[in-house]
Amino acid sequence: MRHCGFLLLIFFSISTASISGASAVDLHIKVVDPHSVAVAGAQASIYRQGEASPLQVRSTSGEGEAIFHVDNATGLRVQVLAPGFAPAWSEAANSSSSVTLIKLQIATASETVVVTATRTPTAEQETASSVSLLSGAAIETMQPTSGADALRFLPGAVVNVAGQRGGLGSLFVRGGDSRYNKVLIDGVPVTDPGGTLNASTVPLAESDRLEFLRGAQSTLYGSDAMTSVVQIFTRNGTTETPELRFGADGGTFGTAHGFASLAGARSRFDYNAFADQFNTHGQGPNAGYTNALQGGNVGVQLNQRVLIRLRARHSNSRTGVPGEWDFNGQRLLAPDIDQRARANNFLASGELLISAPARWQHRLTGYEYNTRRLNEDDLPDRGCDNTLFIFTDCPFLATAHINRVGFLYQGDYTPRSWAQTTVGYEFEDENGRFFTDSKSFNPFMEFSQLVPGLRLNNAVFVQQHVTWKRLSATAGVRYVHSGTSSSVVPVAGNTSKAVPRVALTLLAVKGGEIFSGTRLRFSYATGIKEARFEELFVSDPPFVFANPNLKPEENRAFEAGFEQGLFGGKYQLSGVYFNNLFRDQIDFAIIDPNTFAGQYENINKSMAHGAELELAGRLTSRLTLTSAYVYTSSQILVQPSAFDSLHQPGQPLLRRPKHSGSILMTYLGSHWGANLGGSFVGRRADSDFLFMGFNITHAAGYARVDLGGWYAINSRITAYANVENALNDHYNEVVGYPALTANFRLGMRFRIGGE
Repeated sequence: MRHCGFLLLIFFSISTASISGASAVDLHIKVVDPHSVAVAGAQASIYRQGEASPLQVRSTSGEGEAIFHVDNATGLRVQVLAPGFAPAWSEAANSSSSVTLIKLQIATASETVVVTATRTPTAEQETASSVSLLSGAAIETMQPTSGADALRFLPGAVVNVAGQRGGLGSLFVRGGDSRYNKVLIDGVPVTDPGGTLNASTVPLAESDRLEFLRGAQSTLYGSDAMTSVVQIFTRNGTTETPELRFGADGGTFGTAHGFASLAGARSRFDYNAFADQFNTHGQGPNAGYTNALQGGNVGVQLNQRVLIRLRARHSNSRTGVPGEWDFNGQRLLAPDIDQRARANNFLASGELLISAPARWQHRLTGYEYNTRRLNEDDLPDRGCDNTLFIFTDCPFLATAHINRVGFLYQGDYTPRSWAQTTVGYEFEDENGRFFTDSKSFNPFMEFSQLVPGLRLNNAVFVQQHVTWKRLSATAGVRYVHSGTSSSVVPVAGNTSKAVPRVALTLLAVKGGEIFSGTRLRFSYATGIKEARFEELFVSDPPFVFANPNLKPEENRAFEAGFEQGLFGGKYQLSGVYFNNLFRDQIDFAIIDPNTFAGQYENINKSMAHGAELELAGRLTSRLTLTSAYVYTSSQILVQPSAFDSLHQPGQPLLRRPKHSGSILMTYLGSHWGANLGGSFVGRRADSDFLFMGFNITHAAGYARVDLGGWYAINSRITAYANVENALNDHYNEVVGYPALTANFRLGMRFRIGGE
């Protein structure tokens, strides 16, 4: 903490010195969207005419304003980069008494500004990355009940939910494991150490946008970013008059949903406080789900150069777990009537943004994520006989308490309009306690296990982004050092790793009106994923021994492709070939064949390669289309501890379909809006893992189509409706777990105050 305090003192000193030396001329910038709503958090830079070096860089306040102190306001121009919009340039007003109003435009398919690809606002076409973005307005039209239901309609995402709402939701990207995705909410990592996350219990209430970045991204985001990064950003208050929004909806299967928020921005302050409650009985026995969310987002602009933002979110969910019972339409077992799961999650962050000296922005963030989970089954209602090796439904109790506390410094230096350097340091304290009790009725088969552990991570990273004529290049590296310890298990280890990434994109042909620009792109990167605590610290001698020498899993990833603009950039057709080689994958290995004693080791190796073909465009000023087809070929290369034929070398990886696709059409008008989402997943290898002779080796393909729409009765009252699985497809995303059939919700939302 002394080091953090020292850094803060330095930056405040820089800021104060800059302010005291400034002239009396103030240049006022106000940034709004096409509907004249203030845009907070946009990056604004001012330049002298004919010069490539910015004079100053600022971020807009909750009211969408940025103020620059300059010697002379004559001959200045302003650049604005705001996520979800097109880059904007404008001549600045040459009087300190005037306000330069910059109205952003909705971006074409190729010029959308994103943050996740480079950690700073950058036009997507310059990042050589595959990024999809859902705006807050699109999310509000879709009305997804969780992050999983929003991601499933984005290019390259394969979402598998074990059953219905609240069931374990996993994300598979480019053939990677479900633990190969880094998920952040307001900059706070919410995956367990080692990458585990239930995406179907992550609510999206009051989300400003969601960004989905595909490919290995550990250079900027560290562990778990092996095949993708998902970032969710909370909405800021932007209206001078406080705005109260509330509403409710209900539908089939006893579904009830209510929400409320109070947001605004005045002078130096902006705020947004919100709550959301979702309940459903579900379809079938023991399928109930409830999730309560509360959160807040407060910003304080101390002066033109210093902004403080505090965020917090708390969610509490309860889910019935009927288990495996309906296998591709065959009801081979009865549902589990009493198993249940609970999760209590809390995250908080404090961010200090300092725009000084002239071409620098410094971002200091402290955060904490705390999660407590329980999974319990009291009755062996589907069969449990240890003497006959029947373990279909044995009673158990499993709990987990995980805490992540971290500090991040990020510095962005922009010496020229075509160059930007990002440097950073990140410290993270990961600790957890996992307890399992078998509750067996056979005293000889009972066991209980406590797995505590601590891991301290230190990392530094640097990235250079350059755009020169038709070429854009990004190169970076992260150096990671981790140390582990446990109060119960004699495990202590240290790992160090350098993680590089290089990406290039070239505008090969400028093109004309029909074929409007051809870009070629290439990237090479290394991804890493640290071991889960359950793998690193588990110890139950004489059968299981801890392994202090476990290394992070790795992904050697490269991709190459093209982006073809069509009809003046109105549409974009892109194709990407990706190739992932997963090494040092962790699996349990027998070290003594006589006693079957073993430990977790880095022994597996697999690969996945394929292609993504995407067509995106703006059919009209208000109608957008994103569609994609993905081919993925995966293969197990080395797996010495394979326990059945599905895990032998040469077999495809489980739950990774060869063929998948998606489509998302969204219309956002002034009086009504609508969306059509489709997720199409082909046949894929899967298993029941029960060894009961069912011979289940795959999950059948399926097509899920969702519809949604809203109509503004007046400026204060809106009616909306959403239909999920509109084709009433009966399918398993995870074999044995039937998904919801067709269902709908109808509701109203109201607005008081605001502008």
